[in-house]
Amino acid sequence: MSEDAETPALPLVPVEEDQGDGRPRIAFDHWFFHKLEDVHFQLSEQTNEPVMIVRYAKNPISMTFKGIKKEFSIPDDSDDGRMLDTVAKGLKFFKALRIGDFVPKELVTREASWDLSDRHVKIAYQRISVQLVNWMTGGQSVVTDPDELLQLADDPQIKKSINKAFGEAAEKLGLGRDNKEKVIEYVEQLAHELAYIEALRDRFRKISEMEDKIQTLRRLYGRERSVMEVADQVARLGERAVAELNDLFLEVDAQTGEILSVLRNLQAQIGYIRDKRDDLFARLMAWDDILAQWAHAQLKVSPENPELLRRTYQFLAPRFMMVKEWVLMSKLIDPQNAKMKAVSQMGNADGKPKKSFQAMRW
Repeated sequence: MSEDAETPALPLVPVEEDQGDGRPRIAFDHWFFHKLEDVHFQLSEQTNEPVMIVRYAKNPISMTFKGIKKEFSIPDDSDDGRMLDTVAKGLKFFKALRIGDFVPKELVTREASWDLSDRHVKIAYQRISVQLVNWMTGGQSVVTDPDELLQLADDPQIKKSINKAFGEAAEKLGLGRDNKEKVIEYVEQLAHELAYIEALRDRFRKISEMEDKIQTLRRLYGRERSVMEVADQVARLGERAVAELNDLFLEVDAQTGEILSVLRNLQAQIGYIRDKRDDLFARLMAWDDILAQWAHAQLKVSPENPELLRRTYQFLAPRFMMVKEWVLMSKLIDPQNAKMKAVSQMGNADGKPKKSFQAMRW
């Protein structure tokens, strides 16, 4: 683990240092896969389907997994068919995979393929410790700020309360008051798993920062109608995205809030946390490119910002727009003057809003 306080980047491709730990590698028996060079697998940007990318005459050719199976008569229940299915699942955790790469840990051991920082482990450990103190004292105070949690770790009085809470928890769990070392072991296991949620929570904050920047641009372009029409929709979709992702983190917090119950059912809770970790990871990985663009955005009137807002709309609309609001981007922007057109209203038959996730990856 690194002491670096920065949130580690999510993996794009498997790292060369990965030793595999006994995991199988991505490999195929059919001659077709051995005749190709410079092959990699990814999700199609257009359809979100898993595809194999090969180069032919210096041009990239995309082949769907379904098409490969059909063209070369590869049954779903064959070794190659199952391996293609494994690669498809693995693309939830990596933006690209190649023949010879190890199968992602998430599919084999349920561990994460990406590294934690010590900071996130400490935050998770301290959060659990404070929960134990609240359980012991009947307190209702909830500390959520990561920096505040880290400061509490150095408070002598808090340390004393945490130490006492470990003993009380050992007694309540039937381990005996003097066996608090076992409780510490449980807390360390739980903190390791929840540290991934803390790391993802940090990445989620970058989306909130992006939303703040969007609001700043709305103020800067307040008199430019064509830009404001795009910015207003991006802001609305951004707010919806932040709210929905925040709800997912709150769900994890609620599930792991009853600390004694969590420690009694530790392995089941670890399974739950890993499921949520993988879901959040996949959702947030889809944001990498657009967040990188916003990280370098200059908050001033410039030729780049209207285009950045339009690219952000293209990213957000198919993920967070309701069907009744949904229109194709080609219809939304006038190709002659690049001005925003009025959004057409395409309501459902029952008149209720419905999300349009049409094959789009989070």
